[in-house]
Amino acid sequence: MASLRKVLPCLVLSCLVFILLAEARELPVGGNANSWKIPSSPDAFNKWAEKERFEIGDSLVMKYDPKSDSVLEVTEEDYKNCNKGKPIKTYKGGQTKIALNRSGLFYFISGAEGHCEKGQKLGVDVLSAKHEGGGVKGHPPALAPVSVLPPAPAPAGGADALRVGFMATVLAVGVAFL
Repeated sequence: MASLRKVLPCLVLSCLVFILLAEARELPVGGNANSWKIPSSPDAFNKWAEKERFEIGDSLVMKYDPKSDSVLEVTEEDYKNCNKGKPIKTYKGGQTKIALNRSGLFYFISGAEGHCEKGQKLGVDVLSAKHEGGGVKGHPPALAPVSVLPPAPAPAGGADALRVGFMATVLAVGVAFL
């Protein structure tokens, strides 16, 4: 019984840490490394974004040539017009990790001349915590330059299945010590 008192707090703490880590995701923009470049089609980044469900705590990862490109966070108007003149934030260095720390819309364009006009731009809609699970009514989808599609459903399994499996394992270990 004394060993259970020593082990149980560690198990509970481990569960909490695992749950917190399982929530946030790092998403390479476009779905793969080195993808922050002129896409094969002008709407490629937004088609990718339509398939994702962005939540607070997720991070976008953009890899690019730091000598010739950068990432600019811009307003919706500057996104639509590919205006690089007044960015909200400028990211340089070749590997940018952008934390999505609030719900709402985020807009990004390339800092390289002419790249935004060729489709190197991205708009994402981050869901608030109250929109966990299932579809979201009245919530706009990730931005697409021409057509508007409903948000993609949350992927089956993933972090939820992993979390449930971990919790079951912890519960089994805890019961074994009784």
